[in-house]
Amino acid sequence: MGVRLIEKNASAYGYPLLIKHLLTSGKRYAPDQEIIYSDRHRYTYKDFSQRVAQLAHTLGDIGVCAGDTVAVLDWDSHRYLECYFSVPMIGAILHTINFRLSPEQIAYTINHASDDLIIIHKDFLPLLKTVKPLLESEVKIIVITEGENYEPWDDTCIGEYDELLTGKNSEYVFPDFDENAIATIFYTTGTTGLPKGVTFSHRQIVLHTYGFLSGLCAYDSYATVDSTDVYMPITPMFHVHAWGMPYVFTMLGSKQVYPGRYEPAKLLSLIKVEKVTFSHCVPTIMHMILADPAINEVDLSNWKVVIGGAALSKSLCAKATKIGINLFSAYGMSETCPLMTIAIPKPHMLGWTENQLQDVRTRTGLPVPLVDLEIIDPTGLPLPHDGKQKGEIVVRSPWLAQSYYKDPEKSDELWRDGWLHTGDMGVIDDEGYLQITDRIKDVIKTGGEWISSIELEDLFSGHEAVSEVAVIGIPDEKWGERPLALVVIKIGYEKKVSETDLSKFIEGFVQQGILPKYGVPDQILIVDNIAKTSVGKLNKKELREQYSTE
Repeated sequence: MGVRLIEKNASAYGYPLLIKHLLTSGKRYAPDQEIIYSDRHRYTYKDFSQRVAQLAHTLGDIGVCAGDTVAVLDWDSHRYLECYFSVPMIGAILHTINFRLSPEQIAYTINHASDDLIIIHKDFLPLLKTVKPLLESEVKIIVITEGENYEPWDDTCIGEYDELLTGKNSEYVFPDFDENAIATIFYTTGTTGLPKGVTFSHRQIVLHTYGFLSGLCAYDSYATVDSTDVYMPITPMFHVHAWGMPYVFTMLGSKQVYPGRYEPAKLLSLIKVEKVTFSHCVPTIMHMILADPAINEVDLSNWKVVIGGAALSKSLCAKATKIGINLFSAYGMSETCPLMTIAIPKPHMLGWTENQLQDVRTRTGLPVPLVDLEIIDPTGLPLPHDGKQKGEIVVRSPWLAQSYYKDPEKSDELWRDGWLHTGDMGVIDDEGYLQITDRIKDVIKTGGEWISSIELEDLFSGHEAVSEVAVIGIPDEKWGERPLALVVIKIGYEKKVSETDLSKFIEGFVQQGILPKYGVPDQILIVDNIAKTSVGKLNKKELREQYSTE
């Protein structure tokens, strides 16, 4: 006998997993809680819910229908949050445009996603004017002016965002539809080829929200959050739904603070004034915040921060925790919505010293509930969880992108044998913790041996004078590849440390048995800055191209 399905009464309600239900919970629990935009605007969840309804009426009045695509070009704001809900809740698709891409790439994403409407902050109008001649069809425009006078610059401009919403009905009956309907689309910032589109359904976003909640709220840890936390994103809202966190904290009914444009002093001021307790960012942003003089005026002892997008080095973790920041890692990627793991301790670790816990905080982490994760060898066979054998990280979860949008060839590379292939290398230890060792494309192969660029970067970061570091492989006639280290020196250390000093520092790890001799870079260059991608990650493709030809 096969499996037996439940019997369903003709009047039973199937309750599709739709984004609208995430808003209902927060509004019901905390209608008077605040949502804040920088130092410009604050309103309650009740007000927010009414604005979501007014935006839905506005979109309908200008002809946006279910299945149409609405793009957003804005700083992190309450208006962006309104779009996170209203657009998919009417059955349309939200396209979060990465404004850090080149004009040609932005035009490609608008054309590829078939955008029907763009809601754009006035600051990005010059960018759009550059992009517009590259568009394949006419796209309507709604402009956000921040209270300034609105003057349409051509006939595609429908009006000003706040003016269009004013006077609209503040109630809207959002429809039910298939939970597998596309809710969002955005484009990966890979360093090869054109950006790749990934889509996520209502069902996936709702399940991802609960996955994040279970990973952050259910376990006894230094990393727990609840409705009393004050949330402020420092990962752009265009990037993987700001890691899904706005949906999490809206469902909780928490106080939320959207900072607008990221400026370290302003971020620190908002943390102080609004008593922010939870954020997330890439290591580059944390470096900027720690280096800002205003940090000395802010008590950060209640601030929990998830670090993702790149490895959290032990030196950055130590520097942050020393001043009270509760810093820890999580792992994900654009194709995974993004959450896969969180670096939380197990029960027997809770009594450890802070020095011991730093090893846990900087791990890639434990898979959250509903994530199955393995490391495999080149033939696809799983490898032992012994903390030593390295393999490619593959994953299964209900919230993973099922394909690249309109790109079957790349989709076949992403999914093989029922597993999503991350392109990351790692080890899993006997406790089940994952540790990424490198991107497959970033591993340095020298004379038949493998060198992890991430592990070398972590060692360099331990030097007191090092602000940032990138290690890449460059061609070598004898060995195939050899590591090159690019180092940015902290302010005040410029004349106190040299490439030779840094080389001796790394050679010390050889003497300690931590690093093999072949792992010491032949070249170490002190540079003013290191190329980054549009989301703040090290752009190693660009670095390899630059330094392989010099």
